Amino acid sequence: MTGSLLLEVDGLCAWYGAAQILFDVGLQVKRGEVVALMGRNGAGKSTTLKALMGLIDRRRGGVRFMGQDIARRAPYEIARLGLGFVPEDRRIFSDLTVTENLDVGRQPPRRWPDGSAAPVWTPEALFKLFPNLGEMPDRPGGRTSGGEQQMLTVARTLMGNPFLVLLDEPSEGVAPVIVEQMAQMILALKSQGVSILLSEQNMHFAELVSDRAYVLEKGQIRYEATMAELAANDEVRRAYLSM
Repeated sequence: MTGSLLLEVDGLCAWYGAAQILFDVGLQVKRGEVVALMGRNGAGKSTTLKALMGLIDRRRGGVRFMGQDIARRAPYEIARLGLGFVPEDRRIFSDLTVTENLDVGRQPPRRWPDGSAAPVWTPEALFKLFPNLGEMPDRPGGRTSGGEQQMLTVARTLMGNPFLVLLDEPSEGVAPVIVEQMAQMILALKSQGVSILLSEQNMHFAELVSDRAYVLEKGQIRYEATMAELAANDEVRRAYLSM
């Protein structure tokens, strides 16, 4: 099933109150690929991920995941289908230990439609992926650094054995060494068959990990291409990504 379509979005619109934020957003993510949703602050990247996850009440449009229509599903139903979400604001349980945070995210193993096993994550496997966390399994989440909390949020999501992870601004506000670890983590996930849709404005980070890119501006997709094509297109990057 390599290369088959996992997520198909068509005509996605979303509102906060009376304000429309997304306008007919369309995108696709295939099995085994990393797709970057690029744009400046306020372009609608996080809103897109939240709308896909069912976290925005006023939304409309077509969203299909693993062949199922999830446009009107509740967030917990979407998560149970194998769509993982790592929010930008982390939201770890500060009073629970690292291990207890991971247990909160646990879901049963999954299989692809062809019957083959999807990636299965255990705390032991995640501690190999995130050695920092492996050194502090009994530490309360609130007593870890910002970068470690970012890792813990990703790890907790992976405990749900997702087919696809929505990753919101993974490089935002963390130290360069953590950014490098995040890039290695994304490439490791991809090698294990996990697909990722990440919202990002760090061009260097997106280049390190992404196969394709969509560029958002004012809630609309303005450009889509391979990551290499976007990196080579100075005009598009100046128009939609430069600060």
